[in-house]
Amino acid sequence: MEATRQIYWNIGHGVVVPMYILAFAAIGVMVRGFWQRLPIWRQGKALDRFDRFDERVKRMIGEVFSQSKIYRVTDGGIFHSIFFWSFLILFAGTMLVMIQADFFTPLLQLNLLSGEFYKGFSLALDIAGIVAIVMLAGLFIRRFIIQPEGLEIVKDDYIVLQLLFAILITGFLIEGARMAATELQQNPELARFSPGGLLAGQLFTTMTTGTLLVSHKILWWLHFALVLGFFCAIPYTKLRHIFTTSANAFLAPFEPKGFIATINLEDDSVEQFGAATISDLSWKDIFDADACTSCKRCQDRCPAYATDKPLSPMKIVNQIGELAEGNPRGSLSDTVSQEALWSCTTCRACQDVCPANIEHVNKILEMRRNLTLMEGAFPGDEVRTAVSNIEVNGNPFGLTYAARGDWAEGLQITIMEQDADVDILYFVGCYASFDKRNQAIAKNFITICNSAGVKVGILGKEEKCCGEPVRKLGNEYLYQMTANENIELIKAYNVKKIVTTCPHCFNTLARDYKDLGLDVPVEHYSTYINTLLNRGRLKLTPEPFTFTYHDSCYLGRYMGIIEQPRAILSQAGGTITEMDKNGCDSFCCSAGGGRIIAEEKLGSKISEARVKMAVDTGAPLLVSTCPFCLTMFEDGIKTGGAEGKLQVRDLAEIVAERITA
Repeated sequence: MEATRQIYWNIGHGVVVPMYILAFAAIGVMVRGFWQRLPIWRQGKALDRFDRFDERVKRMIGEVFSQSKIYRVTDGGIFHSIFFWSFLILFAGTMLVMIQADFFTPLLQLNLLSGEFYKGFSLALDIAGIVAIVMLAGLFIRRFIIQPEGLEIVKDDYIVLQLLFAILITGFLIEGARMAATELQQNPELARFSPGGLLAGQLFTTMTTGTLLVSHKILWWLHFALVLGFFCAIPYTKLRHIFTTSANAFLAPFEPKGFIATINLEDDSVEQFGAATISDLSWKDIFDADACTSCKRCQDRCPAYATDKPLSPMKIVNQIGELAEGNPRGSLSDTVSQEALWSCTTCRACQDVCPANIEHVNKILEMRRNLTLMEGAFPGDEVRTAVSNIEVNGNPFGLTYAARGDWAEGLQITIMEQDADVDILYFVGCYASFDKRNQAIAKNFITICNSAGVKVGILGKEEKCCGEPVRKLGNEYLYQMTANENIELIKAYNVKKIVTTCPHCFNTLARDYKDLGLDVPVEHYSTYINTLLNRGRLKLTPEPFTFTYHDSCYLGRYMGIIEQPRAILSQAGGTITEMDKNGCDSFCCSAGGGRIIAEEKLGSKISEARVKMAVDTGAPLLVSTCPFCLTMFEDGIKTGGAEGKLQVRDLAEIVAERITA
């Protein structure tokens, strides 16, 4: 007997017309639901996310079908990915059945679903259905039984899971009823290629023929009704993420990580800076709320949330969506709370892990801009003082311009004002200029450059804060003022290359300053030293040591510099013991987002949490490549009770000690 089956068995081809009418009606309801959401999204400002169209389509297809951003996170991600692929196979199989029954058979008298192909087709769909049910059960157990801390359960969760379970189970019951009346009696050998249907068929073997036929028909229409309900429910439940999350893979920005739009402060027509209400955000910021699946991965990765601060990136995204839908004129900062907004370290861990390409950080920065520029708000008086110091003295400490280059006295270094013919301009930054501990790092970097025959220049008293901390706190005006003054100097000296020991200065000069007209190569000292070593200009005598390494957020996650510092430390004789959170999954030190100049008054200290992770490795040494991180860790070691257990040092110190004479 030929391996095939009769499509619309017991239902009849007379069902085709009403079936298509109902299907198109359900799709119409779905389209109407999304159409009704358009005005909600359009409340936001214009933003072009349709440029480089071909690249966007390619990226979307790659992300959606590979599920690369989903399964990278082990907590439920693999269940979702496998469920997606299984459901996709079932959908493709359903489409093939439809094409066969309604096009190939009546128009071409061609039957693809026969012979060996049908056996493989039947087996693939049954396995996909079984796997989908198992994965759905795993997701059910995680959400409703295990209930990970912070995972919110809403009515949509019950609706979606029950609907999907019902669709999958009724699908197998229909197949089982059909097989009980056909294959189990006429071709048992073929039934082996439908393991799910074979199992379900056992439920119907004792029924009379009449009861079996009626049961099959009822189940078929119930299954069809559930599928129609699925389509209708998509725009009104969490199921909308099937389209919105996929669309976000298309809509994601192409700008470098951490890109912040530069405000045109010269435009007199602008009356509002930053985001006070929904209309001040972009339409994409509002759309993100519909793309969010509330998986809480962003929340789990947030260092502020992990240390009991009132910040949940997931909650902020959802609050924006709720305001856009229910109270678009409501205050964003009042809804989200200033405490939550100021708690963000802009570490970008939330955005990096988000499977839906949601842009959390820039939303927070836009709300901060409103607080700072329009309302004159600060996280605390200490920040107000630091900001005033930067405005008056060019640094947050309030120390004089004249003292900025004092650390370099007696070193083989050039002041640009006296001689601008140098190989590199070392942009020192505020901490390496004024903080005694970080001055040691600057001196060691100069030692390294001298040993490699690199002529180094500094701006000295002419250098000002790069402006990064105040910009991340929302003060675009002060940022641009200090940035433009730095840029004017750098251009005047015809600088060939800039190197900095601070990842925050590095990001700002290399990326943000470009918007203000700086077009000079900028490099972080870790990659610069690595190049000197690789080219043989710098040689080290390895001395064994065991260490753990902290990836600065602004170096690793923002700029992708992860392996180079480790390679240098390896050449210096180091053996690394990694912390659980490392590389792009690193945990913040707490100083980013301008928090370096703000006191940490809420929750526990982020730096202490990170220091504990370092202590847990058993390594006696924590190596840093950021002055902010170094400062926070030394404080965290003291306040966290890790003195005597852990020492923190900078990469430059370790390299300078091992330079071959």
